[in-house]
Amino acid sequence: MSTMLRAHRIRLYPNNKQATYFNKACGVARFAYNWALARSRELYEQDSTYRFNEASLRRELNAIKAEQFPWMYEVTKCAPQLAIKEDLNSAFKNFFAKRAGFPNFRKKGAHDSFSISNDQFKVTGKSVQVPRLGEVRLAEQLRFSGKIMAATISRRADKWFIAIQVELPKPEPMHTGENQAVGVDFGIKRLAVLSDGTVVPSSKASRKYGSQLKRLNQELSRRKGAKEGERQSANFRKTKRKIARLYARMADLRADETHKLTTALTRNYSVIGIEDLNVKGMMANHKLARSIADAAFSEARRQVEYKSEVTGSRVVVADRWFASSKTCSNCGAVKDDLPLSERTYLCDVCGFVCDRDLNAAKNLEHYALGA
Repeated sequence: MSTMLRAHRIRLYPNNKQATYFNKACGVARFAYNWALARSRELYEQDSTYRFNEASLRRELNAIKAEQFPWMYEVTKCAPQLAIKEDLNSAFKNFFAKRAGFPNFRKKGAHDSFSISNDQFKVTGKSVQVPRLGEVRLAEQLRFSGKIMAATISRRADKWFIAIQVELPKPEPMHTGENQAVGVDFGIKRLAVLSDGTVVPSSKASRKYGSQLKRLNQELSRRKGAKEGERQSANFRKTKRKIARLYARMADLRADETHKLTTALTRNYSVIGIEDLNVKGMMANHKLARSIADAAFSEARRQVEYKSEVTGSRVVVADRWFASSKTCSNCGAVKDDLPLSERTYLCDVCGFVCDRDLNAAKNLEHYALGA
């Protein structure tokens, strides 16, 4: 029987002692990650033929941590080990596969997290047993029933979460032969336009909270601690927490609308045509960067692709150079130029008139059906 991995992210309610432990574990994981990255650079400078080896780095750290870093023993052994084995190893794999740049050092307060292997924790009802800590309350019970593989505890703003990875039997596909296709044009003003005419609006989280965020950043700049080397005041830290909460709220809005869209697509259509967008290049346009971040193009594509494995949908990604916007979906003629300001497509050959985004979505549907 084929299996699949699913993760359930649940909010944690730690007491002060437990939150302190989580902070320490995040610090240990971050230190181990940075230590291994620095050591890899050092070894590469000594020998240009050096290749990243997470196992040897973990052994080296284990050999010296009792003498040099005894504070690591205050938290679970998984925190430093999995930071190297999973996180840094994955970062180097992405680098060598040219999917990402060279790994960067981790900073305190940015993506604080640590992982635990499945033999080091236990989920019972609405609580999780964490090594060297005890039971921590969960907001809800684990949604999936299957073999628990691992867990990652992370902090967003001032809230803690645990993502529990579970191995499940792969369900029977929802789509078995029918050929109901759709083209999806992800946009900036609207989250998406489908080839059947459906328009999915965007929450525009950045615009919605933009003025509030600007005011808080101005407030932060006036607090004691804003200058480099200056000791942070209690009010500085308080304002910083407010900003973090606001960013988390914006991210939640984006995630909610993207999940709803991608779930509907994979459940209702057996063939889905999307574009391979150059998000990094698009973000270079500072006038559109905020709107592009709201649209979350890369995340939408990732969700469509992994959810389609469950429903049996077929996702067809059009080549980056496919002229979905410039091509007439009625006759196939291609315009030489189509400024972004032109929101209505008018074909010079057949006279076809259509909303620009809807025309692109129809072309993506045609592309998907022909693939």
